[in-house]
Amino acid sequence: MLKVLSRQGFSFQTVEQFVRGALEKVVVLRHDVDKRPRSALKMAEVEHETGIRASYYFRTLKISNDPEVIAEIVRMGHELGYHYEDLALAGGDLETAFRRFSENLAYFRRFYPIETICMHGSPMSRYDNRLIWEKYDYRELGIIAEPYFDIDFDRVFYLTDTGRRWDGWQASVRDKLPQQADWIRQGLVFHTTADIIQAAKKGRLPDKMMFTVHPQRWHDRTFPWLKELLLQNSKNSIKIALNRLKIN
Repeated sequence: MLKVLSRQGFSFQTVEQFVRGALEKVVVLRHDVDKRPRSALKMAEVEHETGIRASYYFRTLKISNDPEVIAEIVRMGHELGYHYEDLALAGGDLETAFRRFSENLAYFRRFYPIETICMHGSPMSRYDNRLIWEKYDYRELGIIAEPYFDIDFDRVFYLTDTGRRWDGWQASVRDKLPQQADWIRQGLVFHTTADIIQAAKKGRLPDKMMFTVHPQRWHDRTFPWLKELLLQNSKNSIKIALNRLKIN
């Protein structure tokens, strides 16, 4: 997919680069490392070999936070960001959440001078981690961007593999945008990676896009691939039910 996009004239930028100055025809490549950091390392290596820089957002939990992997990904030239979930972990206590956020940001800045952050959806929590910024200002900590606040999605088309598919917004609790209805009307709906590749070859993709990719969903061996398929389908059913409860 990355090679096809490149052949169609797309450049690639990290979130940090895009916020500082977007290119004319560009894909912002963002990775949320929810778990399986070794999968993130493999993906980072593929991108590095292709000459692509991407943004990698790590959580503090052990299932994501592997210092050796983080250091290696930074060494390859990728951007490191903080995938924060402090409000959910603090049980909704804003003061505790901000203290935790500041401490965790300082930890990750030991590896990279972090300037962008991105919330973790925490789908099983009642707390939206972005609500911490109703009281505090991340810019006071030297953060220049949080994609959900600082990227204009009226001008940037957004694709995420949340739900283990590119059209999984119905199974997403928080990783979704109000512009989705407009994109559907425009026919910008893609289920598989092959669908995106075909659209790129036909020149049907917008000039500015952000891709959010969760490395743990991508496998080149049969058993892990099937395990992810079955597990994610089960989780999708739960998330869809949660969304319906919110609507009702």
